[in-house]
Amino acid sequence: MTDKHGIQANIRGVSVSKPIVTVCGDGQLARMMQPAAAELDIHLRILAGSPDSSAAQVTRDIVVGDYHKYEDLLAAARGADAVTFEHEHVPGEHSAALIDASFNVQPQPSALRYAQDKLDMREKLATLGAPVPRFSAIESVADARAFFDAVAGRVCLKARRGGYDGKGVWFPADADLDELVAELLEAGTPLMAEEKVELTRELSILVARRSSGEAKVWPITQSRQANGICAEAIAPAPDLSPELAERASALGLSIAESLGVTGVLAVELFAFNGEGGEDISVNELAMRPHNTGHWTQDGCVTSQFEQHLRAVLDLPLGAVDALAPVTVMANVLGAAEDPDMPMPQRVREVMEHYPHAKIHLYGKDHRAGRKIGHVNVAGTSLAETRDAAHQAAHFLMHATWA
Repeated sequence: MTDKHGIQANIRGVSVSKPIVTVCGDGQLARMMQPAAAELDIHLRILAGSPDSSAAQVTRDIVVGDYHKYEDLLAAARGADAVTFEHEHVPGEHSAALIDASFNVQPQPSALRYAQDKLDMREKLATLGAPVPRFSAIESVADARAFFDAVAGRVCLKARRGGYDGKGVWFPADADLDELVAELLEAGTPLMAEEKVELTRELSILVARRSSGEAKVWPITQSRQANGICAEAIAPAPDLSPELAERASALGLSIAESLGVTGVLAVELFAFNGEGGEDISVNELAMRPHNTGHWTQDGCVTSQFEQHLRAVLDLPLGAVDALAPVTVMANVLGAAEDPDMPMPQRVREVMEHYPHAKIHLYGKDHRAGRKIGHVNVAGTSLAETRDAAHQAAHFLMHATWA
């Protein structure tokens, strides 16, 4: 097969006549796209930082390179029917250059910028009328001090770019504010600040949209964070009023449409007590499969990973109906110390105790606090389903039952 760039698309000398999707990134999100791609006979290619990374372990076609370098991105894109991402860090100018070279890049940089820069995101969402907390650009200590006073000290300071899993987020006290802002700005960290929300829980809207316009939204998910990392996701969110669920779904669809997102969009929400009951504001956006959507692998007709591939290839989207009254995802993180019991034995123990638990491991070595897998459990009782998911995850982490 010769593609539109005059490149012979072949893998290890074998001609490829199936759709090719290049994923920029080599972590667990790219890894979990591989089974979905195999089932649809989509050829997945990974731009990987190393040949033994999480995604590279399970993917036949890898291009080892640096996503910061355009020539490496170009090498991975050649012959692909779509180029997509498992993180937001590919430089926008490189994505734009690939589009100028007639590659199908999804989501496009015109949308992805709002997941890359938190201030751009806040400003855009505000113009769309989406609910957001008060915010401000921080370019000096004086800016930070003025905003601190305006919100009576309820300040969340954020790096505009690059933060994830609690990194790049600070909650400074009055006495620490000036020194912290001065140090960060001196180090070249672009900053913004927003008013800290007195949240009651965190919710997530997951939307998939294809370039021709079709879009679908999964049931609203409740998540719980621990040390800045998602520890649990419950779908559908418990005790969420039908009115708020409908409003949240409409908000996610509106953002996806307004920004022109192609693929999976995660809209992280803060829930809080408003004047008329529970209300919401937007926390952050992610334009890729998302930790809070892992439950869809085993609790939904179409997983977020399959849906993302469908969307970037502009294929009809799959149904998003839940398969059980409740599904709970519990993350597996590296314990403070790696247990003596080998992971295969821990997996066996969990299988024996919880045969209905679905284990997803990422092929990563132990490191304290690192995401190394997750467990999904679908059931009818929220309490029993949560207990099974957390017991299974706890044993995989510690080799002991909680």
